[in-house]
Amino acid sequence: MFKRVLLFLATNILVIATLSIVTNVLGLHSYLTAYGINYTQLAIFCAIWGTGGAFISLFISKFIAKMAMGVVIIDPKHTNQQEQYLLDIVYQLSRKAGLKKMPEVGIYHSPELNAFATGPSKNNSLVAVSSGLLSSMGRDEVEGVLGHEISHVANGDMVTMTLVQGIVNAFALFLSRIVAYAISIAMARGDEKSGDISYLTYGLLTLVFDILFTLLGSILVAAYSRWREYRADRGGAKLAGRIKMIDALKRLQRGADIEDDRAPSLAAFKIARHASWFELFSTHPPLEKRIERLTKMVL
Repeated sequence: MFKRVLLFLATNILVIATLSIVTNVLGLHSYLTAYGINYTQLAIFCAIWGTGGAFISLFISKFIAKMAMGVVIIDPKHTNQQEQYLLDIVYQLSRKAGLKKMPEVGIYHSPELNAFATGPSKNNSLVAVSSGLLSSMGRDEVEGVLGHEISHVANGDMVTMTLVQGIVNAFALFLSRIVAYAISIAMARGDEKSGDISYLTYGLLTLVFDILFTLLGSILVAAYSRWREYRADRGGAKLAGRIKMIDALKRLQRGADIEDDRAPSLAAFKIARHASWFELFSTHPPLEKRIERLTKMVL
């Protein structure tokens, strides 16, 4: 537990420190002037803060996955029977998906029935499978799960998900500062003693609107993530076979009560996750909807 907390804090300190240095060096903190907002500086400031953190996290995602989840990478030259079995499936599906470079393959010890794919690019990816999944699923079901994950890699979903998240973050930061400034100006004009805006008021309003717009933006990100899961299910059905993909989802449905929350940042990249209490904020569609869509889908 202490190791995970330390890793989380170190990662966030690294991101904040890096982005602070970049924006200070570029002089972007001075977007608020005596003449109003410098929209160009504000846009660049928000773009750096909005997308920078997301892409730094993407670039170190494999390292974070290995550390946070305890993923043990399989060395193709030294494998036992189970490891070779897993490598054979991943490599077969990867070639079928047209990947030029095979992903790293790893196992993490957890009772949950799950798997995920991460990494900064198609040619620098990691596919990890839980020990619980390997011990509970037959070969056909494992092929369905891995077909889904290889589809994520082949579709470049790690990068596009990061890009969507970064753009939404940037727009949220940009809009919150414009709205906060407009309200601060309106309040200052109503103040007979001073025509200048209160920077304390502006700061508090910015914080409130940051939270509001980020919350609204997360609905868009979650919607894209759900569509991405449907697309990976379809891809998994093409790579491994529709029946195998459906059987895999049904098996995941039966084991959905066990969930490993060691690395929340990886949750969106897992094949299965509990649906949010409010579906608009859920990164995964309900498994029953995914099964129904696959059953009706024309491949």
